[in-house]
Amino acid sequence: MDIKILVATHKKYWIPEDSVYLPVHVGREGKADLGYQGDNTGNNISIKNANYCELTGLYWAWKNLNCEYIGLCHYRRYFAHAAGDNNIEKKKLAILQKEDYEKLLKQYDVILPKPRNYFIETVRSQYEHAHNKRDLDEAERIVAELYPEHSEVFAKVMNRRKLHIYNMFVMKKDAFDAYCKWLFDILFELEKRIDIKDYNQYEARVFGFLSERLFNVWLEKQGLHVTEVEVVFLEKINWIDKGFKFLRRKIGWR
Repeated sequence: MDIKILVATHKKYWIPEDSVYLPVHVGREGKADLGYQGDNTGNNISIKNANYCELTGLYWAWKNLNCEYIGLCHYRRYFAHAAGDNNIEKKKLAILQKEDYEKLLKQYDVILPKPRNYFIETVRSQYEHAHNKRDLDEAERIVAELYPEHSEVFAKVMNRRKLHIYNMFVMKKDAFDAYCKWLFDILFELEKRIDIKDYNQYEARVFGFLSERLFNVWLEKQGLHVTEVEVVFLEKINWIDKGFKFLRRKIGWR
């Protein structure tokens, strides 16, 4: 199988040696060369990286990369056999290799990370507490205008308490191309309608945040046969800090 797993990165970092992984320097335009494939060649939106995050790498792959299967991981997050403990070397050994992807793709249409469970919130309320409600509302209106057949699914996904996050996946390139056409139609229209000039650096990543929710909407509508895989994070997680940030968002502090 001709599989390419993009590894979105903005800095030099350890990358698995397996040839299935293709490190892509996202937001490469105007930045120093890291020695990785830049997302600023050919047809690209590299300059939009501050607002689109890893999506500038997805756009580059959509427009410029030829392969049979395509996926996305991050320089610190990979699909793996097990989530593991805090031992980084053990985590590295657990990362999926090409033969693992081949076995899964013979059985499933899409490989996804295990979903995050928000427990006490819906996908919609979590976004509204963490980000700007009006942006999600406008995205919903655009979906209704451009792809009305997705409106019911949009509402269904927003009312759930689980979500596949990180924009991580592996699927056939033709399905990926169809997804990108759908996604960027929506996001480019949204970009015309919302004013983000006063957003801080974090909130300015609005199109990346929204794409995580939109990806779940598109997937739900396709009815594809999916499998959910563990994800390893190659750094220690500060759960106290994460908990504080969650509570701060929950009570409305920004």
